[in-house]
Amino acid sequence: MQYVKAHGADIPALGLGLFRMSDAEVAAIVPAALEVGFRHFDTAQIYGNEAALGRALAQAGAARQELFLTTKVWVDNYRADRFAASVDESLERLEVDRVDLLLAHWPGNEVAVARQVEWLGEVQAAGKTRFVGVSNYNRRQLREAQSLGVPILTNQIEMHPYLDQSAMIALAKDGGTALTAYFGMADGAVPRDPLIGAIASRHGKTAAQVGLRWLVQQGFVALSKTARPARLAENFDIFDFALSQDEIAAIGGLARPDGRLVSPEGLAPDWAA
Repeated sequence: MQYVKAHGADIPALGLGLFRMSDAEVAAIVPAALEVGFRHFDTAQIYGNEAALGRALAQAGAARQELFLTTKVWVDNYRADRFAASVDESLERLEVDRVDLLLAHWPGNEVAVARQVEWLGEVQAAGKTRFVGVSNYNRRQLREAQSLGVPILTNQIEMHPYLDQSAMIALAKDGGTALTAYFGMADGAVPRDPLIGAIASRHGKTAAQVGLRWLVQQGFVALSKTARPARLAENFDIFDFALSQDEIAAIGGLARPDGRLVSPEGLAPDWAA
């Protein structure tokens, strides 16, 4: 496993995201993921599967000190009387005293960035999370968050070959914030892409492996996603080859103006800001 370093943290560069996974799927996939080598698990309050993850890890006998657990506070809990309380509930569901990383899930449009970061900092100071970060912030919001005195470990954002995130990459790097990539397969487009497939053939890998390698090799944290235990080994087997700089550039050249896939109304910010 490789690690991404930021603000004193060593973040496993490849994690398993549990978005849209049922309790039964989590129960099946987590022990298999641990066996393959995954130690970084990403969930969220809104996913509804924190408790399933906590049970699966406990039943598998996973050593807590080897795990990197991320969860996210949902926007409905962006209130003074709910933010910290909701984190306590997440910890109870996960069966841990603290998580490794706590994120504000979406910026929304009702609660100021400064308030969100303040609450994150209070939860961190209370020992309920080792590190804090944000998710789906635009550049203006991330810049503000980075200025508030609470180290922002990561901004978890949509990242894949069809979406140009170069401006966000530059901003995050300047502020010492890591980027965590979700939707790395672009809803199935990456495994079907002819150019990526051709590069994969040269390396004796699958297109999905090349897509994940493209993210990790550039220094990002990549969240893989599968509910099929048989696919886990494929997703994890990306650390024994390297893409050339020409291949990285060619894959990046697939970006297009309409490449963004995730932008829910009422939650997503102005991506151009």
